Amino acid sequence: MTNTIRWRYVAAVFCTAGIAVAIAQPPFRPPMRRHTITQSPGDLKLVESSTTPSAKPSVSITVEGDTRIVRANGIPAHPTGRFPNRGNPNRIAPQRYVYRLPAHPEVTDRITPLERQPFGIAVNGVPFDPGAAEFYLGDPDNGWQYEPLSGAIRLGIDMSHAHVQPSGAYHYHGLPTGLLDEVKLDSKAHSPLVGWAADGFPIYAVYGYADPDDPNSEVVPLKSSYELKRDSRPNTRGEPGGTYDGTFVADYFFAKGTGDLDECNGRECVTPEFPDGTYAYFLTEDWPVIPRAFRGTPSRDFERRGPGRRRPPR
Repeated sequence: MTNTIRWRYVAAVFCTAGIAVAIAQPPFRPPMRRHTITQSPGDLKLVESSTTPSAKPSVSITVEGDTRIVRANGIPAHPTGRFPNRGNPNRIAPQRYVYRLPAHPEVTDRITPLERQPFGIAVNGVPFDPGAAEFYLGDPDNGWQYEPLSGAIRLGIDMSHAHVQPSGAYHYHGLPTGLLDEVKLDSKAHSPLVGWAADGFPIYAVYGYADPDDPNSEVVPLKSSYELKRDSRPNTRGEPGGTYDGTFVADYFFAKGTGDLDECNGRECVTPEFPDGTYAYFLTEDWPVIPRAFRGTPSRDFERRGPGRRRPPR
């Protein structure tokens, strides 16, 4: 499950000639679960979403000058799975989210990979947070991060493809089914707005115009441009081996031109909210579902502390 990993620094303070000297020790890293699974069972077992959260939802989205401000308690209006459950020991609890995003975001020359932060926030105030703090051998430094939607690790994910962090934060790992029902997602119409990415660009779900510049063109499900790697993973010390089957995030690679979207699962296009055009992200039915990289500069309000930059798998 995705954890908000907090670092703790221990300082030893000495007094020498009246001067206090602080010596910082290496950060403490909380222990992680050790996994040795290398292949997925082929399906994701979801927890039935039949529970009404005990707290009432609260969300407001306003624009103040050049800043879009999202304030929310992270409680959805739609039913959720029962938490705690067999795969997730945590209970949903209200949060105090205040996210400040650029109201007029700009595309940058280089993309920013998603690492230790949610990708964005849904219009109902629930974060889109696709990653999981689950790694092969429990070692985040080896880069073999488990894909939560593969079903390899039981995480107690409900029918809205969401579960709960130890902090009580309910968050989406995949298509937010309950939210999509609420916004009335329709295969015959362009997706309504479903959220805002941390860099300020809008997020839509599945359906867009066949011609990104023509709102009168056919509405189609948009396809990502990611595919599974071929052959087998490395099988040296610390590497999982096995066939690339989607168990790990690193099992996928970007195959430019094979789908409708770029490596950030987005594109330049017109939308109902932006008839003059914008860069926009799309949740897709195929991997990565929720984007794993930013086309703009993500707001630091979404950052959280955790282990250092991971070494990508070979």
